[in-house]
Amino acid sequence: MRAGAKGICGQESVIPASAEPCPKWHPTSAESFLPKYLNDLIMTHPSSSNPNSALSFLWVPGLPAWKRALDLALIVLAAPLLLPVMFVIWLIIKCLSPGPAFFRQERIGYLGRSFTCFKFRTMVVNADTGIHQGHLRGLISSNVPMKKLDVKGDPRLIPCALMIRSLGLDELPQIFNVLRGEMSLVGPRPCLPYEYENYTPRHRRRFEAAPGLTGLWQVSGKNQTTFEEMINLDIYYARHQSLWLDLKILFKTLPAIVTQTREVGAKPRTVLQKVSAIQR
Repeated sequence: MRAGAKGICGQESVIPASAEPCPKWHPTSAESFLPKYLNDLIMTHPSSSNPNSALSFLWVPGLPAWKRALDLALIVLAAPLLLPVMFVIWLIIKCLSPGPAFFRQERIGYLGRSFTCFKFRTMVVNADTGIHQGHLRGLISSNVPMKKLDVKGDPRLIPCALMIRSLGLDELPQIFNVLRGEMSLVGPRPCLPYEYENYTPRHRRRFEAAPGLTGLWQVSGKNQTTFEEMINLDIYYARHQSLWLDLKILFKTLPAIVTQTREVGAKPRTVLQKVSAIQR
């Protein structure tokens, strides 16, 4: 599928050149797991400003009706499984690392609009973002696979973070972003403000689709693709999004996560094999 996605971006972007000002991320103040956290999410839903419309929660401007219906239906069906898993992850983080289990981070999404993205915290509190910014600039300017810092041994990670991140479990709180209408289950990953600033007008065409938890790039090799290949895949999705394509991507997501986890787990074994060879 990757090969078919190349060379599809020839026009200039219609997306504004700059996004709204984005404050730096800050940890949530909620110390309990569900009550206050869910209350904050519901009360700050974009549709809450229009209480007279009972259907405002079901309809999101710019999002196809079939896509919104699919998102809500799958979240409702998966909630009995997802909520206990999220509680276990919350408990693990609270036990292994001082500080809140959740954090909020400003991201850029649909049409270059900024929004607050929810995640599980997998790094130490107040982790230095300069490391990631430098790594990102290198990926954008080079033609190398987009390997995460995780596989190189990121010192900012907390215990068990590598497992949580490789399985994509740190992204689970973003189901609340989906409920709020800021994201979809399927779409390009939302980027950070400093990442957006380094994008060209062609790169920004990926924001013509709502951001998602999973997407065409994630099930098409992800860590084996270059930055430009990721952009091409995201733009292809933005142009061709359909119910059938979303279902195919969702179906392929679990196998893709398994493959990604194996890649992360294979890195330490490879290093140990090299050390053993040198010792012999």
